[in-house]
Amino acid sequence: MGACSGNLVEWYDFFIYAYTAIYFAASFFPKGDTTSQLLATAGVFAVGFFMRPLGGWIFGWIADTRGRKVSMIISVFMMCAGSLLIAVMPTYETIGVAAPVCSW
Repeated sequence: MGACSGNLVEWYDFFIYAYTAIYFAASFFPKGDTTSQLLATAGVFAVGFFMRPLGGWIFGWIADTRGRKVSMIISVFMMCAGSLLIAVMPTYETIGVAAPVCSW
């Protein structure tokens, strides 16, 4: 049940980002070309998928050395922290070029 809940949180996190990407594009990237805004947002989304094998390796090592529960708790809290940071991060209009840099 614990592993299922962790997996649910992970895929929920990806789903919410994909669903709201159109709003992130306008908030965190320069105004102008809508296509480039959406491509930049998709690039951030792609980084999450490309980092999955590295995360699997790191959290597999943590699970082997510290225990599965510790690994699961750390990974779920990191996913929740990422979602929280997106919610409270200033927009492009507020902090300029730092907004896309912080979104990575």
